[in-house]
Amino acid sequence: MTKFLIPFLLISAAASARDLSTYRGFQLGAGLDAVAKQAGEDPAQAKTIHRRPALIQELEWRPQALGSSSDAEPAKDVLFSFYDGQLFRIAVHYDHYQIDGMTTADLVDAISAQYGNATTGALPVDSATAAYGDREEILAQWQDAEYRFELVQFSYGRDYKLVGTLKSLEGPVRAATSEALRLDLQDAPQREAARVAKEDEKERARLDKARLANKAKFKP
Repeated sequence: MTKFLIPFLLISAAASARDLSTYRGFQLGAGLDAVAKQAGEDPAQAKTIHRRPALIQELEWRPQALGSSSDAEPAKDVLFSFYDGQLFRIAVHYDHYQIDGMTTADLVDAISAQYGNATTGALPVDSATAAYGDREEILAQWQDAEYRFELVQFSYGRDYKLVGTLKSLEGPVRAATSEALRLDLQDAPQREAARVAKEDEKERARLDKARLANKAKFKP
């Protein structure tokens, strides 16, 4: 009897397991081109956040409601973040009006239907996550060894977002962001000097052009 029971339990556990690697079919770890194609966006529109020591980019997607006009789209916008072309973070910002009146428990229940049981209660915000915006409070988490989703509430109002993360890239992203900020600070004086020199050159060119025009027509 036992030899039949164990396989059944394994099958049941596998059947109940939730896939935390995707959001609406977007695969964490996928490449920029694949994500942009799936979203119907131009990968060239990805915004570069840092170029060194690693390329960090963001691509925004605004989902459109499917079906009848009464089928409102709760996701106002989705921000895909890439580390050297690999999707490491998905941030879904919910439309306040489409979730108006819903409680945190309502949202957790709906998300749990997709990702399984949640860890709830106020949880500490990871510093890498907090760096992307204002103070936030994590209300619930769904995670396994490789992926994590979090329901986050902003410090102001009642706006929520769902954030999916590829755990293996959290450390590299944090390190790259810290180093990029250090390099930016280090190069700031040189960049400012170059900006001033460019502005001076532009002003000299303008004055030269004005001088030629005004000198030709000037009458004392």
